[in-house]
Amino acid sequence: MKIGAVVRPVNLDYDLLAIKSFVHSIEELGFDYLLAYDIVSKTEHTPPPTSEPFVLISYLAGLTNSLDFATGVIILPSRQTLLVAKQAAEVDRLTGGRLRLGVAVGWNENEYQAMNSDFQVRGKLIEEQIAVMRELWTKPSVTFNGEYHNLDGIGIEPLPVQCPIPIWLGGYANTVLRRVARIGDGWLAHITTPESAGPIVERLQEYMEMEGRKQDDIGIGVCLDLHFSHDWGEYIQAWTDLGATHLDIDTTRAGLKSPQDHIEMIENFKDEWL
Repeated sequence: MKIGAVVRPVNLDYDLLAIKSFVHSIEELGFDYLLAYDIVSKTEHTPPPTSEPFVLISYLAGLTNSLDFATGVIILPSRQTLLVAKQAAEVDRLTGGRLRLGVAVGWNENEYQAMNSDFQVRGKLIEEQIAVMRELWTKPSVTFNGEYHNLDGIGIEPLPVQCPIPIWLGGYANTVLRRVARIGDGWLAHITTPESAGPIVERLQEYMEMEGRKQDDIGIGVCLDLHFSHDWGEYIQAWTDLGATHLDIDTTRAGLKSPQDHIEMIENFKDEWL
């Protein structure tokens, strides 16, 4: 089981010393990775603001030695495919091959409109985007003629360290689970409990079997939101039984007053439950 922590600079008052202290503490605790959320725009319906993940991870990379990094999640169909491929490849280079790219189709139609993207085709588009990005990450020159992309001898330089970068997908609809089973490296099972996730995992496993994939082929990432109260031992064991491979420890909604509070809560949680 890989253990990570969610990093959100707004909870650290955008204090650079506090951010450094947080990152160093996570690394010293022996955690495996940091996860950065992504929300581009702010509306009355969105959660608290987040930093742009590629920018944030590029900054954090210089503060760490061993931590991996993950995005949770980039709303890929609202962004330009070639640009995301280039940004991800650059971050993978700067981190020495420590990036895991979490993507999803999202829900915010207003943000799609503001990004000049078509909300109605997001499902079909993300599948083609993933195919294009994997081509760009593994070949010096790509020619691709699809429904949404036309590339004629296009490449990015430098290529990422990981060829290709792992892509994890978030979402719960059957179409998403089928997509994970067909083309995903992992599934982000955020915003649910092990009880409610059981039937979802069963469906995912059925789709994986249909695609000829094994359980070890696809990771499962789980968010442990410390805003809630659980018997965390039973909670973690239940997720382990469901095949979870990654646990994201999240203190961003726990109502803490200072950056140090986030560090102490994570330290205490690790000592008691991990």
